[in-house]
Amino acid sequence: MQYLYTLFISIYGTAVSIASVFNPKAKLFSDGRRNWESKMLKSVSKDDRIIWVHCSSLGEFEQGRPLMEKIRTDYPNHKLAVSFFSPSGYEVQKDYKGADYIFYLPIDTISNSKKLIRSLHPEILILVKYEYWYNLLNRLKKNRIPVIVISAVIKEDSLFLRGYGCWFRKVISGISHFFVQDEDSKKRLHSIHIEQVTVSGDTRFDRVKEILDSAPKLDFVEKFKENSGLIVVGSSWPEDEIILADYINCQLPSDWKVIFAPHNIDEKQIQQLILKLKKKTLRYTRMNENELENAEVLIVDTMGLLTKIYAYADISYVGGGFTKTGVHNTLEPAVFGVPLIFGPNYNHYFEAKDLVYSGAAMAYSDKNDFFRKMDELIQNEVMREERGKAGHQYIQDKPNATELIMGWLNDKLKTRKE
Repeated sequence: MQYLYTLFISIYGTAVSIASVFNPKAKLFSDGRRNWESKMLKSVSKDDRIIWVHCSSLGEFEQGRPLMEKIRTDYPNHKLAVSFFSPSGYEVQKDYKGADYIFYLPIDTISNSKKLIRSLHPEILILVKYEYWYNLLNRLKKNRIPVIVISAVIKEDSLFLRGYGCWFRKVISGISHFFVQDEDSKKRLHSIHIEQVTVSGDTRFDRVKEILDSAPKLDFVEKFKENSGLIVVGSSWPEDEIILADYINCQLPSDWKVIFAPHNIDEKQIQQLILKLKKKTLRYTRMNENELENAEVLIVDTMGLLTKIYAYADISYVGGGFTKTGVHNTLEPAVFGVPLIFGPNYNHYFEAKDLVYSGAAMAYSDKNDFFRKMDELIQNEVMREERGKAGHQYIQDKPNATELIMGWLNDKLKTRKE
């Protein structure tokens, strides 16, 4: 099975290379991995003591960031390497000052895994949430390099839980420790005889608490908002935007404004969103600041600003509720005491369910339901305040997962040093 898996991965890599001719994201994916080994050998010394953190994309980076920053503080004699699989993570954080070396994870072939471990020679690998690459994990196990997974969620349909996933379970069982978000994940791992599991919660709670404490002032948002109410639409998809555009065009009060931060900042999708809107609309990357005060909608067509913009919201709309994967990060607006609204697909995320249960968030099922609930939020300031307070308190009450993980990590690195 390992060879079939590797063949599939190799075909995938070739397909992405071909697609890079006409797909910008595929080009970033392919170009970023070109000559990866020689780049690494120039940047990593044989004497470096490496702690390696892997993040699939930007969301996982933010999830792992509290732990990375704690590692930098507690292990000044080590170097921190951070890898990404997706361009949406690497391209935004490639200049992150908290890491010594940032790179694209090479395609998971047997050859690449050998070269990677030889070149990087990490003392430990920390996987954020998921991405269990078979050849990589197998090579780390052979080299006796520990691996931990943080903020993990083990779902019922995970490959290694299925009957035909026994070949994959062998490498998964070699992971040194799983820090999972919930009891269900722990039970599922126990069901396949993996006992090295701790329910630690989610480091995202630690991260959003840090964001709350360090949110910078954004002059362009203040100038745009002025004395208006503000709806911040985060990580929106076309399915969200159809309903939102109808509401903005037909029913949004004149003393309210909207900021969109779409999930994909593809030029075609940005243009489609602009065409849907009948209000005076500006794009962040092309705006004239003198036009901000009179604009009614602002589209933030760049990455990395959304978490800071939420601080100015009176209502937050979180996108993804009509996609298969479900609603995006609901914690970022909630920590600022902002009431949330999102589409119906949110049951895969315990925090989204908790926020609905606590009254901090509202889920809607269709256009009519959305119009009714949005009107209710806009017209009732007391309701907005109560819902916002419920979300803020929900996050503040969560334990510090980073401290728990660091306790285990300290013991493991101390043992390896001895």
